[in-house]
Amino acid sequence: MAPLQILLIDDDSDDREIFAWVIKGIDPLLVIDSATDGIEALDKLKDEHYHPDLIFMDLNMPWMDGLDCLRHIREVSRLNECPVIVYSTSSNPQDIARCRIAGANDYIIKGNEVSVIKQELSQALKKHNPRLSTHE
Repeated sequence: MAPLQILLIDDDSDDREIFAWVIKGIDPLLVIDSATDGIEALDKLKDEHYHPDLIFMDLNMPWMDGLDCLRHIREVSRLNECPVIVYSTSSNPQDIARCRIAGANDYIIKGNEVSVIKQELSQALKKHNPRLSTHE
């Protein structure tokens, strides 16, 4: 079985680094690719041979925010089954509702402590990809 591929869309380099470090701590076999904004992510996703198993995306990004990017992703039929998890600092109930309506499978508020981030990401991985075996 091929390793799971995760696409992380986030403009903050520190957040991308922490995310990758935590994910590799959960399962070192996971493959993580990243994009720094919605436009870069959609450029990657135009390649019909590129099909991540999970997409995590920030909401607040320059050029194209996460909500607009999510709407575009949901227009690509080959990505309909790909879970998209919004991973944002925003706890605004309106943001959460808008993301759900646009097709987000889940919404995680970014924690400040590594242990909290690990727990949230581990739960999301288990919830949205049952073939994943985590090593905790």
